[in-house]
Amino acid sequence: MTVHSRHLYVYGIVRAGHPLPPGRRGVGAPPGRLRAVRRGSLAAVVSPSPERLLARRRDLLAHQDTLLALADHGPVLPMRFGMVAPDEQAVTRRLAEDADGHLAALERLTGRVEFNLKAFPVEDSLADLVREDPTVRRLRERARRRPGYEASLRLGEAIATGLGRRAAEAVAETLRRLTPLAESTAPGPEVKGCVRNVSFLVPVAAQERFAASTARCAGEFRHLADLRLTGPLPCFSFVPSHRDSAADPAGRS
Repeated sequence: MTVHSRHLYVYGIVRAGHPLPPGRRGVGAPPGRLRAVRRGSLAAVVSPSPERLLARRRDLLAHQDTLLALADHGPVLPMRFGMVAPDEQAVTRRLAEDADGHLAALERLTGRVEFNLKAFPVEDSLADLVREDPTVRRLRERARRRPGYEASLRLGEAIATGLGRRAAEAVAETLRRLTPLAESTAPGPEVKGCVRNVSFLVPVAAQERFAASTARCAGEFRHLADLRLTGPLPCFSFVPSHRDSAADPAGRS
C-alpha cells in the first residue's frame, strides 16, 4: 500500500501537549506513525495517508483503537473514519478557524465517555406474544384454517409489529432508568431490525454504575428485548458538527 507524500490521515483534535500513545501506529499497511500537528492551544493527531484507503477491518480498528488510546490521557474530538487533509497547512488552518469552538468542545468532553445502546426484538418470544396479543392469535388461527400468501403476510406483519412493540416498551423503561445517569443523550442512525439506537454521554466516574444498570435491565427484560451496550467509546455522538471540517472524506481508489 503506497502512501501520499503530503496527504494526512486525521484521527482527532486534542489539546496541544496531549501525549501520543507510545508505540501505537495508525491506518495503512505498513501502519502509519502517529504525530501531532499543533496550532496554538490545539493539535490534530495525524499519520501519513494511504493512497488506497478502504474500510478494511484492520484500518477501522486502528482508527478506533487510536482514539481510545488517546482518550486515556484526556478529551478527544474524534473524526469519523476516512478523514484526510491535503497537507499540514490545511490542518493548521482548520484548527485556527474554530479554535474557540474546539476548545469548548474539549472542555465539555473532559472526564466523559460515550456508551451506545441498541435494542432489538426477541424472536424466540413468539409464544409469549401469541398468548398476550389477541390479534396475533386470531391471525394465526385464520392462517391455519385457510393457509395462503395473504394470510401469511398479515400474520408476519402482526408478529413483527408485536415483537417490535414489546421491545420498544422494554427499551423505554430502560431509558427511563439510564438517562439520569448520563449527562446527555443522542439518537443514532437507523439500524436494520433495531427498534432504538441511542448514545449516552457518561462521566467516567459513573461508567461502571451505568454499565451495571444496563446489565440489570438486559436481564430483567431479556424476554422482551435484546439490549446491546457498547462502550466506553470515543465521543462521536457529542462532538459539534464542525468535527468533520478539519479534513476531506477519503474515498480514493
